[in-house]
Amino acid sequence: MSTTPTLVPLSSQGAGTGPRDPRKAAMSGWIGSALEYYDFALYSLAATLIFPTIFFPSENPTVGIIASLATYAVGYVSRPVGAVVLGAYGDRHGRKKVLVFAMLLMGFATFAVGLLPTYGQVGLLAPALLVLLRLIQGFAVAGELGGASAMIVEHSPDAKRGFFASFSLQGTQVGSILATAVLLPLAAILPADQFGTWGWRIPFLLSAVVILAGYFIRRRVQEPPAYAAQSGKPESKRFPLVELLRTRPGALVRCIAMTFTNVIGMATLIFGVSYATQKGYGNGFSSSEFLWVTLVANIAAVATIPLFGALSDRIGRRMLMAAGGVIGGLLVTGYLWAIDQGSLPLVFVCVVIVQGIFFQMWNATFATFFQEQFPMRIRVTGFAVSQNIGLMIASFFPSIFTAIAPPGSTNVPLTIGLTTLGICLVSAVATLMSPDTKGKSLEDLEVQETAKAGA
Repeated sequence: MSTTPTLVPLSSQGAGTGPRDPRKAAMSGWIGSALEYYDFALYSLAATLIFPTIFFPSENPTVGIIASLATYAVGYVSRPVGAVVLGAYGDRHGRKKVLVFAMLLMGFATFAVGLLPTYGQVGLLAPALLVLLRLIQGFAVAGELGGASAMIVEHSPDAKRGFFASFSLQGTQVGSILATAVLLPLAAILPADQFGTWGWRIPFLLSAVVILAGYFIRRRVQEPPAYAAQSGKPESKRFPLVELLRTRPGALVRCIAMTFTNVIGMATLIFGVSYATQKGYGNGFSSSEFLWVTLVANIAAVATIPLFGALSDRIGRRMLMAAGGVIGGLLVTGYLWAIDQGSLPLVFVCVVIVQGIFFQMWNATFATFFQEQFPMRIRVTGFAVSQNIGLMIASFFPSIFTAIAPPGSTNVPLTIGLTTLGICLVSAVATLMSPDTKGKSLEDLEVQETAKAGA
């Protein structure tokens, strides 16, 4: 896409048996993440806009919203399990293999959602099947970003790790754009009854493309040379989760806490969509209007992510992440206030500032920073377990928001905004307590880790 700059191939030798290829690794991560997160984002949008009335009883709107957002959260419950299993697979058998498997599994689960019967047709079986497929989605996506960013970081020159690794994060935003771009015309063109009956299924059925693309895109990527060189050593045969808990418990806890910064996205693009569009809150925005809001937020993120990734290589990652999280959390109140005012132009401005700029200061940088906290032999597991436990906890924030500020409440923007800011402050403290990696090579970090283990 035009938003992805031309990457210059690097032919320098790594610690392994072949040349590094950051350009190919970055493009593989970008394309693969875009396709896989198309599936995951599609469900997120449907959980707020469509599923409350299709898969759940409609007598009580608050119950329907909470139940639908809870199934959204269920996908995060299975992510820690996927992180342990797929992280170990990626650390012990290769980054390439786990990336192909994760994408194929995600494509299957999302396609199956498009075939599900509704609550009106089969009763409670409908939400039960929805939950099962969401669990499979969560399991699959748990291995995606950890494997992709490890692949990129280990292929990249040390001075540009943040820049190259940011492309996997940019890919996740492109996936969200694709999901929104498919839903948007359907919601706008089709009558509401047809969209609710069959129109919403089309984007899910299109994920069959992912099943094919997953194999053809990722079968060509090569393992990082440094990983290939160490894969046969005795320590690479240890179970990664056991070693992670034994040697890096502090880093694990800090990365979990840092992941809570995702509360910004939960407050703006999950709870915020419900707050704007659900009749119980009375703000009167349509589903199609907030599909546009989500689309604009993700377009802004696509533009800013590589910029912040490159900036993190220059000034370091800790302050960029902490500042972006705290300021973004502070401004959530203003975004929800804009919804409260019923001003769509003001909502667009606020979502670009909060989600497209300040949150991306954190989002563009965290993947590299997390990878730098763990040695190569447990890198995918360390990243995947910490990120996905953090996301599992954070995924319940939208339901908690709805519970503490249900339809009919007063001061919703202030209540949710202050809660979001408090969570972001916890994440910022965890970030500032983590060791700075600015100016250090992966080899330096590996030696440092070995020295700690031997002390």
